[in-house]
Amino acid sequence: MFKLFARKKVEADSHLYAPADGKIIDITDVADPVFSQKMMGEGFGVVPANGSIVSAVAGQVTMVAETGHAVGLKMANGLEVLMHFGIDTVELKGAPFSLRVKTGDILKGGDPIGSMDLEAVKKAGKGTTIIIAVTNSKDALKQIDIDKGEKKAGVAIGRVESR
Repeated sequence: MFKLFARKKVEADSHLYAPADGKIIDITDVADPVFSQKMMGEGFGVVPANGSIVSAVAGQVTMVAETGHAVGLKMANGLEVLMHFGIDTVELKGAPFSLRVKTGDILKGGDPIGSMDLEAVKKAGKGTTIIIAVTNSKDALKQIDIDKGEKKAGVAIGRVESR
């Protein structure tokens, strides 16, 4: 009767979305061997043109790093997605990040997550590439398709399919 207390469900959306304005690149081209060698799973990177960050998938926030450098999401299809902001940015102890999400939040693909101060990251000698990895790729990922190149934040750039 009352929908006021109804819990929102994660949208069954298998699209991948550009997490920022910028150039979508293959995960093997990311300048971090842990990600480029797919140790964290299949995915992609984006070289951001500005610091605004949106959700790369529709999902529930399962983790927000204390330092603000990463957010974990679980999609309706069971795929677990890590959004990692910059390279070796955990060492910056949260300074360049301003996140507006918390564990438990339900997001649609393209919903605002927060921002990263690109100049501060560069001044610290770190890379600004945003990395998206399906962390349970080995167990749950059937297929991933990504359209690389220059994209606008929040635009669908591909799909993931679970087993």
